[in-house]
Amino acid sequence: MKQIINTKNAPSANGPYSQAVLINGTLYTSGQIGLNPKTNTLEIEDLNHETNLVMKNLKAVLNAADLDFNSVIKTTISLKNMDDFSKVNDIYASYFEKDFPARETVQVAKLPLDVNVEISMIAIK
Repeated sequence: MKQIINTKNAPSANGPYSQAVLINGTLYTSGQIGLNPKTNTLEIEDLNHETNLVMKNLKAVLNAADLDFNSVIKTTISLKNMDDFSKVNDIYASYFEKDFPARETVQVAKLPLDVNVEISMIAIK
């Protein structure tokens, strides 16, 4: 049976989707962007801050399912500009202790609300 995961510590879904779905011990997160969950405002002027905010939003969703970054097995990173790869990659890597998850990183034509980075994850209990 699937369980819908929602937390006030991450931006609320503003569309027909959930922050995450847990089924059979596997958590599937929706993509997170640089939206401040407390103010519901975008914070995308500085890529470092934006990427950290995305990762903090993902951490909040993982924590709501009693998981953490050590539970993540797969991530997808979507970038507005592949030239930002190194900056985003360094920040992303700092949230993991060891045994990095599988991942793909792609440049896309446009992201929601014209953000620079969106990341989604799959994690297991």
